[in-house]
Amino acid sequence: MNLDFSLTSTMNDLKTAPTFQDSTPTETSVRRRSLIAACSAHAIHDGLTDVIYVLLPIWQAQFSISYAMVGLLRGSYSGMMAGFQLLASRLAKRWGRERMLVGGTVLAGLAYLVAGQAGSLTVLLIALLLGGLGASTQHPLASSIVADTYEAGGGVKEALSQYNFAGDIGKTLIPGLVGLLLVVVSWRASVTLMGLLGLAAAGLLWWLIPTPTEPALDRKKTGKTITGTGSVSGLRALLLTGTLDSAVRMGFLTFLPFLLKSKGAGTAGIGLALSLLFIGGAFGKLFCGYLGARIGMMKTVWLTESATSLLIVLAVWLPLVGMMAMLPLLGLALNGTSSVLYGVVPELAAAGKREQTFALFYTGTIGGGALAPILFGRLGDVAGIPVAAVTLAAILLFTLPLSWWVQKALEE
Repeated sequence: MNLDFSLTSTMNDLKTAPTFQDSTPTETSVRRRSLIAACSAHAIHDGLTDVIYVLLPIWQAQFSISYAMVGLLRGSYSGMMAGFQLLASRLAKRWGRERMLVGGTVLAGLAYLVAGQAGSLTVLLIALLLGGLGASTQHPLASSIVADTYEAGGGVKEALSQYNFAGDIGKTLIPGLVGLLLVVVSWRASVTLMGLLGLAAAGLLWWLIPTPTEPALDRKKTGKTITGTGSVSGLRALLLTGTLDSAVRMGFLTFLPFLLKSKGAGTAGIGLALSLLFIGGAFGKLFCGYLGARIGMMKTVWLTESATSLLIVLAVWLPLVGMMAMLPLLGLALNGTSSVLYGVVPELAAAGKREQTFALFYTGTIGGGALAPILFGRLGDVAGIPVAAVTLAAILLFTLPLSWWVQKALEE
């Protein structure tokens, strides 16, 4: 009788034991997959965006266009990307973030396939407009995916800093890869390969991003959700802080090659200097995101922006050797602030408006970065590069009281 009871109990246990097919991903695995997907999307999209810098001189020679038209080609991609982010966040409410992000990546890949076959300037311009439209989905949707999946378990700011770090890795690797490809194959073949890379990335995202039916994070169970304050004044201050930070960063990057040239740097020296700055910037996004989570947003912004302002002034007056030595540190401070600011967006977003808030923030920062080279370039024409650079350093100090206002809104 004991044997019969034991066998019956064993059979019941086997019937109720979870099989491999029935097993569901844990919260940790969902968070990991979401972060890997967002980082992959950021790396691919930022790489496809910045590879245009490598291709512009080739397109200028291929289509015999002016510098104004070169600027239009570059601006068409970034302008579409900035202008349609808010629309992408609204459409994600209806069709889902996952579908919109994958669809945008597919569109960016197809745009590069079209660009690789472009036989006229008109077709190339249309392809870049389509690419920018596809890229508009990435920043607001991938950021909100990271924020949503990490808020219940904690570590949102650290996860967003990893997400931002991945974008800089893409900016470094993909343009570098195309630069090597151009040595052995034509620009058309290189651009076509980038299109295939975009389509492959879309397939990876489709597989990686957890579906709505998967048990992502039960926020009611954990009780660790981030409740956005919905502070309008705090969000305005944050947006202005991010816009000024982005404007100074892009303005300084525009002046840097000319500043180096005035100190005697050649083409190789300018390339090395930019590499040192970008390497420091990539690690700055990762480091400062973690620092902001430890000591707070305001203290980190005051530290990074004050250091950036001081180092820009030093870059103007130091000799070439001294300037080259401090560029990694300048890159760390120059890029690091953005990760801290991104981490605050979920805390200021109103309930149910996280995607729109991210979209608004990215629209402002990208827009500020696009306008700054034009405005401060004009100042450089009138007063000289050193005066324009010092002006940028002074303007950056306005972010200090603005960050105090953001902190006040967070505390309220």
